[in-house]
Amino acid sequence: MTTNQPNLDSRLKRNAAESRVDRRSTDRPVRENRELSDEERREAYRKALYQTHLPDLPPIKGHHVCWCTTTNPKDSIASRIRLGYSEIKPSEVPGFEFATLKTGEWAGCIGINEMIAMKLPLPLYEAYMTISHHEQPLEEESAIVAEVMKQQEAASGFIGSVQLFGGTAQLGKGPAPPPSFASEFGEA
Repeated sequence: MTTNQPNLDSRLKRNAAESRVDRRSTDRPVRENRELSDEERREAYRKALYQTHLPDLPPIKGHHVCWCTTTNPKDSIASRIRLGYSEIKPSEVPGFEFATLKTGEWAGCIGINEMIAMKLPLPLYEAYMTISHHEQPLEEESAIVAEVMKQQEAASGFIGSVQLFGGTAQLGKGPAPPPSFASEFGEA
């Protein structure tokens, strides 16, 4: 039986030069520096931390708007609805018809993958942000001040003392009034 294909033994006996040309001779020379600059690294870092796959929701007068996930059992859509959030319909944000969910539990709402667009009335948003970013930190501050006072009292009977510097010395000196969170984002 004869074939047009060379014998397997003859192919295995070839040296590298016969079977293919050396790769180094065909690689194109590097004409530019491929190293990232520090600014390019910072930009890559920014992009890695902040997702940009969801479009920015346009403002809705009197509401704070955000994307909420349907997959987090600790922060479910049902719990958000109990807090006063409501789904955003395409009629409320013209131009978002492309993101209207067609099927499933949230059909007719603005959504992308597992994310649902929701809105919260600004008075509730202000109240929630004040609790989370003003009142709770003040409670933590009070606990720190109480512990420092306890340590000062305990040290007063000994030779040493507790001295406070910088920010720690300012703790408990009276809280600043809460900021307006909605006005920070141009929502008020």
